[in-house]
Amino acid sequence: MERQSRETVSGETNETPNDGAYERHLERSRTMWNRWSDYYGMSERDFEPMREDLIDRLEIQPGDRVLEVGCGPGVNLERLRNDVGEAGEVVAVDYSPEMVGKARERIEDGGWENVTVRCEDATTATFDEPFDAALASLSLSVMPDARATVENVYGSLDAEAPLGVLDVRPFPEGPGRIVNPFVRRFLQWYANWNPENDVLESLEAVFEESDVVETHLGGFNYVVLCRKETATD
Repeated sequence: MERQSRETVSGETNETPNDGAYERHLERSRTMWNRWSDYYGMSERDFEPMREDLIDRLEIQPGDRVLEVGCGPGVNLERLRNDVGEAGEVVAVDYSPEMVGKARERIEDGGWENVTVRCEDATTATFDEPFDAALASLSLSVMPDARATVENVYGSLDAEAPLGVLDVRPFPEGPGRIVNPFVRRFLQWYANWNPENDVLESLEAVFEESDVVETHLGGFNYVVLCRKETATD
């Protein structure tokens, strides 16, 4: 399968897809997650073991540079900061100003001078230097265009760097499928989940390695570990 990536390092600019539906979805996400920013505690607690397991799989080392896509209120920032240490750097991106504000409060409270949160669209964000690892926790499935976001992340990673993804979907098999119509409506109402996205297909199309390494709740939650190709001469 042909793989495509966007060159996103060295300050080049990505164009937003020329699609009114894209902009409408992005604005709905901003409005929705601004509203939920004060009520994220339950999700933070419920998903903590899965998030911790995902970060473990990235094998982040002291001094690494790590990107988080869709950081929300910053629930992963303390762990990521601990892993990269004082010599590393964490850069996080989110489109909700309220979520970004809460993430920045965590940074200020923690005194983490090497952690930065940017309020912008993860699909078009550009970075000056490549990252050693990336994380997308409960974020890709709510993007206006998951494939474009994955391409952007791919282009922002160094050679052999991993991307870890934790996300949700309707039940892929088993008796839980009977409630999928309700699940889809709930996810769209609660999180602006995008039914047009196929996160797994996007990851497999863009990354040379992409493996589902863990599932929970009958496949409703899943963890994927991807890796970028080795650099060629």
